[in-house]
Amino acid sequence: MIRRPPRSTLFPYTTLFRSTLIRELLPPGLRGLVVAGFLAALMSSLSSVFNSCSTVVTWDIYKKLHPEATERRLVLVGQVSTAVLVVLGLLWIPLMKHIAGQLYVYLQSVQSYIAPPIAAVFLFGLCWKRLNAKGAMTALLAGFVLGAGRLILELNRNHLGGQGIVYQIATMNFLHFAILLFVICSALLFAVSLVTPPPSEAQLAGLTFQTAGAGSAAAEERVKSDPASRSLQILLSILLVASVGLVWWYFSG
Repeated sequence: MIRRPPRSTLFPYTTLFRSTLIRELLPPGLRGLVVAGFLAALMSSLSSVFNSCSTVVTWDIYKKLHPEATERRLVLVGQVSTAVLVVLGLLWIPLMKHIAGQLYVYLQSVQSYIAPPIAAVFLFGLCWKRLNAKGAMTALLAGFVLGAGRLILELNRNHLGGQGIVYQIATMNFLHFAILLFVICSALLFAVSLVTPPPSEAQLAGLTFQTAGAGSAAAEERVKSDPASRSLQILLSILLVASVGLVWWYFSG
């Protein structure tokens, strides 16, 4: 029988338990197939993350600062940024066990600090064309600051005295914090957009549901000729949101 270690020390052993289950329960042929699948999934996820990050650094940052850069220089910048990201990822590993005792919980908790502002901007940006870039940028920056602040507080929760509003924020369930962060970012998105000039029609072409047919004659004709399909898509979207809400309500009860 495998002896389960304390929760505080569980994180370093999650991979050990997984490998033990595979080694003890699966037959030899299937065992190798499952391990190969784990490794392939891991390498695929890491390669996509590093590729996306290096692309952002190269094209959205370096290219704008140095528009005259050659292709060879851009490739070099991408390679260097990838190497830096790998080093930063390795340095972050010792801090992971202080956030969550299990790898899956860690991934979900960190994602809850990043996803809410992006979800707010994307969702409401599609639904209402009055929102503008200033409101979106304010919501994204505020979400980043609040998420990073929550992460720092969570790493130092043992030094917060065990009481007070700061300690409550640091120990709040990460799913509840995600809801709170989504509400705050949404409020900032609407408030800043309403007090600043609206975007022009040219900027909105094809970006929202109201302007889905703009910018393309074929798309515009398709939207006019098939309103039932548009209504069906809206209905399915509402059903999807309702289904997610019901699942969350059922399992959180």
